[in-house]
Amino acid sequence: MTQKDTKDRVVIFDTTLRDGEQSPGATMTHDEKLEIAELLDEMGVDIIEAGFPIASEGDFNAVSEIAERSKNAVICGLARANFGDIDRCWDAVKHAKKPRIHTFIGTSPLHRAIPNLDMDQMAERIHDTVTHARNLCDNVQWSPMDATRTETDYLCRVVEIAIKAGASTINIPDTVGYTAPAESADLIRILIERVPGADEVIFATHCHNDLGMATANALAAVDGGARQIECTINGLGERAGNTALEEVVMALKVRGDIMPYYTDIDTAKIMNISRRVAAVSGFAVQFNKAIVGKNAFAHESGIHQDGMLKNAETFEIMRPEDVGLAATNLVMGKHSGRAALRSKLEDLGYKLADNQLKDVFVRFKELADRKKEVYDDDLIALMQAGEDAENDHLTLKSLRVVCGTDCPQEAHMTLVIGGKDLSTTATGDGPVDATFNAVKSLYSHQAHLQLYQVHAVTEGTDAQATVSVRMEQDGNIATGQSADTDTVVASAKAYINALNRLFIRRGRTGEDKKEITYRDVS
Repeated sequence: MTQKDTKDRVVIFDTTLRDGEQSPGATMTHDEKLEIAELLDEMGVDIIEAGFPIASEGDFNAVSEIAERSKNAVICGLARANFGDIDRCWDAVKHAKKPRIHTFIGTSPLHRAIPNLDMDQMAERIHDTVTHARNLCDNVQWSPMDATRTETDYLCRVVEIAIKAGASTINIPDTVGYTAPAESADLIRILIERVPGADEVIFATHCHNDLGMATANALAAVDGGARQIECTINGLGERAGNTALEEVVMALKVRGDIMPYYTDIDTAKIMNISRRVAAVSGFAVQFNKAIVGKNAFAHESGIHQDGMLKNAETFEIMRPEDVGLAATNLVMGKHSGRAALRSKLEDLGYKLADNQLKDVFVRFKELADRKKEVYDDDLIALMQAGEDAENDHLTLKSLRVVCGTDCPQEAHMTLVIGGKDLSTTATGDGPVDATFNAVKSLYSHQAHLQLYQVHAVTEGTDAQATVSVRMEQDGNIATGQSADTDTVVASAKAYINALNRLFIRRGRTGEDKKEITYRDVS
């Protein structure tokens, strides 16, 4: 496929499993990566960047298994500009039906100084490494990292070298989110106009959101001639994140009048994968996030509500169903049966085997006994809360907390650790602090609590509270989440969930610290 072949079609390159996973605390387990890759494949993503195979044995295994399982998408691995990285990448992706090697090097003055290469030396390395990749794989993507801060003449020179060496896709990354929309479009136009052979390759754009312009920059690049957008679900990514897949896809769909381009994404699957990525990464979607935020289709203003009742198009430019949001939010209760629960969960994107449904149904009944009405968001929280329990090293068995105006606040707790019941009583500055102190007294650790936040899943005093915590230990960061009608219980479970994730990470060979100088092509 070339720039000419795509014409008005925009190829979607998803890097949730590579760049998105580099967000501090967003590390996914092996099985979670496989699940997300399958969902991306099903929704019509053209290229899945499955990981950085040289980074660790865990990354290599995940990329390799995703490559073997993929049905439709091109499976891509990332490699720095050296033969060892490229060989390792090829070993991981070579069993895919459609494999791709993505190799990169920093070309801006700041990045050229890191390997201490002058312009000619770097040009030679680009030629040699892209040639090596092309000899292994007929689908090679090349990226000049920090392209938007690279001298234009030099950028044209090295892009030409990469094309002649065999790269079929040239990605232009805005590594630090520095550029603006007009510049983004102009840079693509300049490269297409000035570089020999530019009409025989696909130009791609990879934008970061440091100045809040990632989506705008990506769409401007398309207007300038780019026909591949690199993006992530929910905009997940390092620092302020990446271009959000759901935003660019829906922008192209809704505003075809001024952006006459299209993608092959099944947009009705957006909400499901957004929820899954939020759950497995531990990064909750902000309520006012475009397309997938909880308030994206909510209307509270009286004027807005009146308009919506008369004509939904008055204040909605998209239908909720377009992104996979159920048109109705049917209430479940303690009298609802298994068939109703299965149907509702399927509407929400969860397909359960009979044994899984049996376990979820028990937890649903327990929740329904505590809440008069169980809404969609309650069920999503219920599903997310039960995902990690099966293989957990730590499990909360019981918790009783004494709180109020009289001090001290106490937490009486029993944990199951490695199959053994251990109990303790701890005090603290409030019930949550006492609860966390109880966990620490039973399971000694040096993890530092970086973030603790609570929000209600639904409305009312009986609403479930979703708690998120982020913890760091020895350079490893993990995020835990849980939901319960009791905020302190949800806090305990979220805290324990984060510790379980840290435990898993410490147990992985080579996963403790990724010894990678360049982890980003952003």
